[in-house]
Amino acid sequence: MVETHEDADVIVVGAGPAGSSAAYWCAQAGLDVLLLEKAEFPRDKICGDGLTPRAVAELVRMGVTIRERDGWIRNEGLRVFGGGHVVQLPWPELSSYPSFGLARSRFSLDQLLAQHARAAGAKLLERTAVTGPVLDERTGRVVGVTARPVDAQGRRSGEEVTYRARVVLAADGVSSRLATAMGRQPRQDRPLGVAVRTYFRSPRHDDAWMESHLELWDGVPGRSNLMPGYGWIFAMGDGTVNVGLGSVSSTSAATKVDYKDLFGRWMANAPREWELTPDNQLAPVRGAALPMGFNRGPLYDGGLMLVGDAGGMVSPFNGEGIAYGLQAGRVAAEAIAQGLARASTAGRERALASYQTRMKDDLGGYYTLGRGFVRLIENPRVMHACTRYGLPRPLLMRFTLKLLSDCYEPQGGDLMDRVIAGLARMAPAA
Repeated sequence: MVETHEDADVIVVGAGPAGSSAAYWCAQAGLDVLLLEKAEFPRDKICGDGLTPRAVAELVRMGVTIRERDGWIRNEGLRVFGGGHVVQLPWPELSSYPSFGLARSRFSLDQLLAQHARAAGAKLLERTAVTGPVLDERTGRVVGVTARPVDAQGRRSGEEVTYRARVVLAADGVSSRLATAMGRQPRQDRPLGVAVRTYFRSPRHDDAWMESHLELWDGVPGRSNLMPGYGWIFAMGDGTVNVGLGSVSSTSAATKVDYKDLFGRWMANAPREWELTPDNQLAPVRGAALPMGFNRGPLYDGGLMLVGDAGGMVSPFNGEGIAYGLQAGRVAAEAIAQGLARASTAGRERALASYQTRMKDDLGGYYTLGRGFVRLIENPRVMHACTRYGLPRPLLMRFTLKLLSDCYEPQGGDLMDRVIAGLARMAPAA
């Protein structure tokens, strides 16, 4: 019998929020963790940089310092524009989540989380591009990955290496080379979002409210329609603001909207007090896809787990992905720690499979509601009615904020919380 050398208990591919969360929690559980990242920190990611209270709660669980003097800016809630109305919606007061959100550039956030995982005991290898899974010849189980060192531009700079582990986590983003190699293709019936963003200097860089602009017109000559999505302005507290827009389709079919052109037309009519002028723009407009509603699965099978964007964990309601990536990393680590402690193969697999069960139980119904929401607001008339007649109604908007931001008490709470929790439980977790 040939003895197989393992480099770690767990290999995590990708050091974004989901991967670093998984690496941190696995290390905290006493496991040997290898965290592989193809880039070198600090590095940028296309994102709105805003963290909802749900995401903040995950950071608190991890013991991440969130003091403002450490580079964070807190926000009190959303300032929403649409249909000629403006309404300010504070984050709700809940026992499950704090009543504030945060903002921090992904340029520094991802590095902070990766360093946090390393401080807990994970071994971080940067400039390491994973090229594919390693399979057990007898069982077909994923037992490691192949990878090669790359330079700062992503070009190959050394020979391919094989790393082996008892469990592999794919946290390698929307394209997920590992998931694709194992035949786990994105589902065509799941929503797909597209977002573009850039940064501006602004005198309102320390605004306490995240702005959301609900009226995005597609600009089609002769029949311009209101799009399902929103524009945002998030204060970063460092002299700059993150400005972007996102739209969503109920299927993965590509839209024909020129988002950068749409962004330019929106900026021409942006609120003047933010001073979002070409002279103040600091970076080009860049875009990214947002995989939504568990668009890829299974989340666990044969030694490979999918976390974050690799498993399509972006909310169809609002495009939020960081909170769910952090949560997935934590839940995955708990399943792995339990699984690797089992004496039998069958016991190990049952424990590892509990990761998918727990994620679907918690988010499956909510994401199903989100898919229905997207199908509704794809109708321009519905989107117009929502902005024109919904915004002036404070009670309805407080309910909407809780629903869209996933900030409600899962058990107990007020009537709004119980209604949302009930709807999520009744919705099938497909």
